[in-house]
Amino acid sequence: MKILVTGGTGFLGRALCRRLATAGHDVVSLGSRAADLRSENALDPFRRETFDQVYHLAAWTQAGEFCLHHQGEQWLINQQINTNVLAWWQAYQPHAKLICIGSSCAYDPSLPLVESNYMAGTPIDSLFSYAMTKRMLYAGIRALNQQFGLRYLCVVPSTLYGPDYPLDDRQPHFIVDIIRKILQSSIDGTSVVLWGDGTQRRELVYLDDFVTGLVALADRVDNELVNAGAGEDHSIRELARMVCSHAAYDSSRVQFDETRYVGARAKLLDVSRLRTLLPDLRFTPLDTGLATTINWFRAHDRPPASVSTHVS
Repeated sequence: MKILVTGGTGFLGRALCRRLATAGHDVVSLGSRAADLRSENALDPFRRETFDQVYHLAAWTQAGEFCLHHQGEQWLINQQINTNVLAWWQAYQPHAKLICIGSSCAYDPSLPLVESNYMAGTPIDSLFSYAMTKRMLYAGIRALNQQFGLRYLCVVPSTLYGPDYPLDDRQPHFIVDIIRKILQSSIDGTSVVLWGDGTQRRELVYLDDFVTGLVALADRVDNELVNAGAGEDHSIRELARMVCSHAAYDSSRVQFDETRYVGARAKLLDVSRLRTLLPDLRFTPLDTGLATTINWFRAHDRPPASVSTHVS
């Protein structure tokens, strides 16, 4: 197949493009330097090409407090990106299936995080703007499906982790920030301070496992939204202790700042639908995945002390 991937230079995008290319597909990978999707003409060079699938991964966001300080920009920029991609899809690639990435922050945390609730209730205020752009992306692909018969799939992942994380990311997701802080402290003794009291709970999915599931769903499932998680969560304190164990670091040295931003208190997706659709999908045990990830950071990264250690 011929496949176009937006956001192809990101953490997920690189892994996905490698997997698709290894499987023998003709892959066009687009990052923001190759195609500024805020421009309605960004995809014009590909109008006359014929794609079988379009993976839309691109989004303008970062972890931590980013969403608190860029709510208006996030709304404008992500709406531009999504509208331009969907308009190009409908006008020039209506035969292609579009596979997009949703967000767990789009859920109302007071409701069960099951697919039928993705558009229900209200996301938490600190993530509201970005969350609503993800809901509007889903509303858009559904509308195009209903009017024009275009095929789609929307997959909502838990937090992804694993090797080959972008080393220039100054506001990484919480698990990467925890790893980098602890490894840095083991080198120079800098303090490890995590945001919140550590009881916040998060679900992690090893990147390669998610890519396996994403590609399988893209090949088998049409016109659905599907959660993709490992089906278990852990407190930040538990995750920090696991990282400390693999890093041979004294976990009693880790401090918690209860005054800082923590986002949602919990994010555990209901993955019943995923297990029904892909009963043979297996997930790397968290302990194994963390060990592999920590070893990769040891070999590749010498991070400066982070500006913040957060949970989002």
